[in-house]
Amino acid sequence: MEFTDVIQERFSCKKFSDRPVPREALTAVLEAGRVAPTAKNLQEQHIYVAEKSETLAIIDGETPCRYGAGTVLVVAYDKENVFTYPGEKHDSGVEDASIVATHMLLAAANAGLDGCWVNKFDPDKLARALDLPENERILMLLDLGYRAENVKPLPNHFQRKPLEETVTYL
Repeated sequence: MEFTDVIQERFSCKKFSDRPVPREALTAVLEAGRVAPTAKNLQEQHIYVAEKSETLAIIDGETPCRYGAGTVLVVAYDKENVFTYPGEKHDSGVEDASIVATHMLLAAANAGLDGCWVNKFDPDKLARALDLPENERILMLLDLGYRAENVKPLPNHFQRKPLEETVTYL
């Protein structure tokens, strides 16, 4: 698929079919995350692939936003292995994990999969429920799969502000 088609046609899928994600497609998605750039190339991300019914049930207990996806990627980062930027107000953890997640979301669309970026959950509570290491912080969940029949983007999906409202040339 052409990159411009990928970024213009993908949308947050809110209802998935029960068709499983093929392993080769999942691997392509994970590989896209692996090669994403990170500050100082620290690669502090850790991706957990949730497919077992027990794990999906834990996720369902923490968010209403799995939408029936049979595969959920839990995107976390090692908060002890981040780059602190000058001024010491920000570090690279959220930024790098977001870049990784975005690469995976776009790779999923390129592979013919649908996805949904989910952040409606308490990351500390979910991390405890999944028994993740204490040094890791969950950034987001990425629902993956194939959209259910007749699923379309939400009505406001294609409503975008013009560049003039979101870009300023200095």
